[in-house]
Order: sequence, then structure tokens, then C-alpha cells
Amino acid sequence: MASELQQLRFNPPQSNASDESSAKDDHPLLNSDSPAVADQDSDDLHQNYAAFVRRDVYGTMGRGELPWMEKLLLALALLTIVPIRVVIGMSLLVLYYTICRVCTLFHDPNRETDEQEDYAHMVGWRRSVIVWTGRFLSRAVLFVLGFYWISEVYRIPPNGDKSTDENEGQEKSQESERPGAIISNHVSYLDILYHMSSSFPSFVAKRSVAKLPLVGIISKCLGCVYVQRESKTSESKGVSGVVSERIREAVKNSSAPMMMLFPEGTTTNGEYLLPFKTGAFLSKAPVLPYILRYPYQRFSLAWESITGGRHFLLLLCQFVNHMEVIRLPVYVPSPEEKDDPKLYANNIRRLMAKEGNMMLSDIGLPEKRVYLAALNGIPRQC
Repeated sequence: MASELQQLRFNPPQSNASDESSAKDDHPLLNSDSPAVADQDSDDLHQNYAAFVRRDVYGTMGRGELPWMEKLLLALALLTIVPIRVVIGMSLLVLYYTICRVCTLFHDPNRETDEQEDYAHMVGWRRSVIVWTGRFLSRAVLFVLGFYWISEVYRIPPNGDKSTDENEGQEKSQESERPGAIISNHVSYLDILYHMSSSFPSFVAKRSVAKLPLVGIISKCLGCVYVQRESKTSESKGVSGVVSERIREAVKNSSAPMMMLFPEGTTTNGEYLLPFKTGAFLSKAPVLPYILRYPYQRFSLAWESITGGRHFLLLLCQFVNHMEVIRLPVYVPSPEEKDDPKLYANNIRRLMAKEGNMMLSDIGLPEKRVYLAALNGIPRQC
């Protein structure tokens, strides 16, 4: 593993333009404003935007024609397991909201800016209760949703793969190798529940999340960094600064929460990795890569090319859901990577793609929006 890491670090990844970026240049949807979407061949469309395509029984947008057996299973689930899951799930959410509300009574939140406030910097019994009950209840919610077991693989390199320079190893303190951020591929909103149950990190969220009923106080207890994603002002620089500072703080202080970052910036169907944004790597701190998968037979749990309401309903209707997690070793950046965040991001991306057996794609959120718009102009596919 170590030799492969070194090779990845000092050989910047080459763009796979021949596989994916041709979609940007050749696809008429990206080079023309004409309303020719309805006439676009659906197979060609799905091929060009393969990272966002659903391939489950429910088809494009989750609206494909279903066999009678599938309809029967849906009807059975709606009458039995769905009401139970909704009641128990909401009860757990209200319970954790109450715990967070009680633990934050008479305690002023930490304020980094006018828009950034959190309770993640509390110490003592309040913080312990919030963290441990949050981890337990997050796993309980996943259990209620059908994730009765989660396959987790920890790929830690053996001692023989570490540096043979004893002096160098002695100079490296344990603190210097502590990760400041978790880096994960992004497949579904379920990713957040898993990471909450695993390590209870802080997330980047829309500013409006802080004002949501129930969820708002929970996001502040997580220490979320709030952003206005529609804003085109210089605020993004401020957010990057807050994220970098939080990452550095987590490296220095083991009691501080790590940042949980999805550098792709959007979800995929789990088979691809999109280009990584460099914001997660500006701090030059070590990171902990995770790879999440959702094996399925009927309904794909990827929150991709489907509305949130339909996805959640079909998730509730599936009696058993599966999740596989691969945790990679802490990745300590080389001097070259510290000087070049883009190189750092690309090397992490290539490593995750290799270990997760995923393909690299050059398309991103702008192309995803084009694809989703195009789906409204093509026939439904099973």
C-alpha cells in the first residue's frame, strides 16, 4: 500500500478525457441552447452522464413501469413496515432534539461569525451526552430504515509498510498524524447518518438548515459550517477559511470534532468519483478517506436522478437495505501535496477510486443539472 501511495503522490493523475470529458464537448445539451432535449437519444444521454444514471428496477427518475410482483411488495410494505418506520424514526428524532435542547440550555453557542454558531465547542458532560447519544441514535435510525448490519472494512497498512527511517519516525508526533477531516464519496443523504453514528463529525450545510424545526439545533450541536450556496459573493472564501480552521483545530485537539467533507460537491450513483474540489485540502492537514457503497437488488439507495420524497418512500418500502464501508489509512500529505492542494485532492481521489473499484469521471454538478433537465424531456425508461 505504501509504495502505491508514494507513486500516487508524486505522479499527478492524468485526465481521462477520452472516457468522460468528451461529453462536455460533443454533447449537444452542453453546446446548444436549442430545445432539442426531447429528441435526444436516451441511451446516448445516459452514457454521457453515466455517473448520475439509475439502473435499478424502478428506472429513470424512479418512475419506470414495475412488474406486478414489485407492486405487490410495495403495497405490502406501505401497509405494514412503512408506518412503523415512520413512527419510530420520528420518535428517535424528537428524542434527540429534546436531548440537544436540554444540553444546550443556559449555554451560549460558539460564534465565529454572525452566521456561524455552534455547540460543538462545549466541554464536559453536556458535550459527552450530545456526542454519544447522537452516535447511538443515528445508528438506531439506520437500523429502523433496514440497515440491520453494516459491513465495515478497515484497511490499515502493516508495520512493514511504514517508513524505515527510524529517526524520521521518531520526529513525527502522534499529533501530526491525527486526521483533521474525513473525506468521503457522496451517494445519498444516508451517508450523513452513517458518519454521525461512526464519528459524529461536523458537516458543511446550507444556512437554512440552522432554522429548520428539530434539525436546526441538531446541526448546531454537530458544529455544522453554514453556507449560502446560491451566493456568488466572496463569502465562499470566508467559509473555506472557517473549514480550514476547524480542520487544523481537530488536528491539534483530539476533543474537537473532525470536519466531514464530500469533495465531489454532489451525489453520484456510487459507481464513479467526480473531480474533487480543493477546499477540503487547503489546510494541508492529514485526512481520513472513507468509501461508501449501497449494494441493491431492487431499489438503488443512491439519491440520484429521483426526487427526495419518492426516494425516501421507496427506501421505507424496502424491507432490508445494505451498506458497505471501506475505511482507508490516515493520509498524511507530502510536502509537494501541501504546496499544491489540487495535487493533494487528485491523489486522494485516485486512491479512493482504486480501493473502491470506482471509475473516474470528469463531469460535475453543472453537467448533472443539464442531465436532470434533460430527463424531463425524454420518455420514461424502465
